[in-house]
Amino acid sequence: QVQLVESGGSLVQPGGSLRLSCIASTRTFTNYVMGWFRQAPGKKREFVAAISWEGYSPYYADAVKGRFTISRDNSKNTVYLQMNSLKPEDTAVYYCAADPDPGVVVTGDFGSWGQGTQVTVSS
Repeated sequence: QVQLVESGGSLVQPGGSLRLSCIASTRTFTNYVMGWFRQAPGKKREFVAAISWEGYSPYYADAVKGRFTISRDNSKNTVYLQMNSLKPEDTAVYYCAADPDPGVVVTGDFGSWGQGTQVTVSS
C-alpha cells in the first residue's frame, strides 16, 4: 500500500484550467503505475488517465483526450493532472491511484487510493 495525497482542486469557470497534484509516500515510486479517477455526484467512479513508471504512452478516457494531460516527476514522487478547457461535466471528486501491476491500465484495479480533491466547474 502506498499513501497518496491529492491537492489542487478548486472552483473554476468553464473553459478554465487547473492542475492537480498527488504525492506518494514510498521509496519505490518508479515501481508504480499512477492513475487519476473521478466520481461525480450520483455516478460511479470513472477512469480519467494513467501513466507508467517511465512516463511514456499515457492513457486517457475519451471524455478528456486532448484536454487533460497526465505527467509524473519521479524525483518528487509526484503525479500531475493538467486540466484545460474544463467543462461543467468535469465536476467531480478526483482521486489519485497507484499500483505496481502494469495491467491496471487495462483493468483499472488499482490497489492504493488517495482521499480525493474536489473540482467544481461552474460560472
